[in-house]
Amino acid sequence: MKKHKIIQVLPGSAGEELEILPGWYVLSVNGTEIEDIFDYNYLCETDHVDLLVETSEGEEILYDIDKEEDEDLGLVFENGLMDEYRSCRNKCIFCFIDQMPPGMRETLYFKDDDSRLSFLQGNYVTLTNLSDKDLDRIIRYRMEPINISVHTMDPALRCRMLHNRFAGEALKKIDTLYDAGITMNGQIVCCPDWNDGDELDSTLEKLSRYAPIMQSVSVVPVGLTKYRDGLEKLRPFTSEEAGRTIDIIEKWQKIMIARCGLHFVHASDEFYLLAGRELPEEARYDGYLQLENGVGMMRLFSDQFDAALKRFRSCREKRSITVVTGMLAAPMLKEKAAALMTKFPSVKVDVVPIKNHFFGESITVAGLVTGQDLIAQLKEHGTGDLVLIPMTMLRSGEDVFLDDVHVSDAEKALGVPFFAAECDGESLVRALLGKRKTTGPEQFRPYELKEKYE
Repeated sequence: MKKHKIIQVLPGSAGEELEILPGWYVLSVNGTEIEDIFDYNYLCETDHVDLLVETSEGEEILYDIDKEEDEDLGLVFENGLMDEYRSCRNKCIFCFIDQMPPGMRETLYFKDDDSRLSFLQGNYVTLTNLSDKDLDRIIRYRMEPINISVHTMDPALRCRMLHNRFAGEALKKIDTLYDAGITMNGQIVCCPDWNDGDELDSTLEKLSRYAPIMQSVSVVPVGLTKYRDGLEKLRPFTSEEAGRTIDIIEKWQKIMIARCGLHFVHASDEFYLLAGRELPEEARYDGYLQLENGVGMMRLFSDQFDAALKRFRSCREKRSITVVTGMLAAPMLKEKAAALMTKFPSVKVDVVPIKNHFFGESITVAGLVTGQDLIAQLKEHGTGDLVLIPMTMLRSGEDVFLDDVHVSDAEKALGVPFFAAECDGESLVRALLGKRKTTGPEQFRPYELKEKYE
């Protein structure tokens, strides 16, 4: 029987009242073995639960629990999924993990293709790893929205792009999800000469039939690092090609807003910047359904920054701040910094874009800037009294860059303190002006200096 280790029992919960302890194991709920967190949650959503546990000494105890239907038992498990993560079986021509340099931490090389993580964390799945049983569970537990890496609706081309002979057949699972009314989002990693142009137009036409149950489709350009030896020959988009891609997408936006009230398909910010075009207005993002894919992030950031800047009236403190970012966002951040300095002359802001030598200069997003690139280029450029970085440069919940350089390492190397700010416009304004929210969570986190710098 599968056992699920408890690592915490929440205070005030039914689990604490029953004196269940960390280190014990859940064996079954209502006589049913638990496959994963979805089984557990589904079986516990009732006013009576028979919970079978095993103590750390190996004794089995059956708890007969009466509770409110939506009351959680307060048990936190060692593995949040309560199951092993499913790895990807594909060899996609554009896979970023295949373009990683050797010698990095092991977790960066894991490819997931798990539909449960699509629901829990917003990951995208190809459907090639999805069995009929998995489909049934998605429908039964209403695991939605499901985020699908579509790329193309041409079955033969999809097999070639994913290097999986079952990838074309897997597209039929979209029909099953659609018929069951499971909300979906789609993603297209667009590769020049593969799935762009007429092929993109055809894919969007086919996907449009699933709207509004498929509520959005993002189109993002392929990201190419310098580590592509032995991989498929791919090239980046030109400015002209980016413009033509936007034209196709905006054509379908007009069709879809008339058909179902959704713009449905969205180009990532990178396409607009590469083409030298203005970002769409907020209303065209349908509520920012695909921010994590870089769709609308810069429009939202810009609007938030402008609104926050209007609210603040004064800042007399002299401040000299270096804002570090990737090459992609630098022009907008420089424009925003200039507006802030005009309103608050006592604040000096120097926006420094970091060229990505680690992955290659075609990688321009801030989230892939490494500590070693940042340190080397700031040593040459110089800094203000503190350095402000976006949270996306750091491992989630930690103060470590992608290349395992710590924030404290950068502070010591440069002799200045660092701030890590949330990636929204208001948080940046607050960080630049030294303002903190008086209520709610802090929007930026200061890293305390561990020693006095000369």
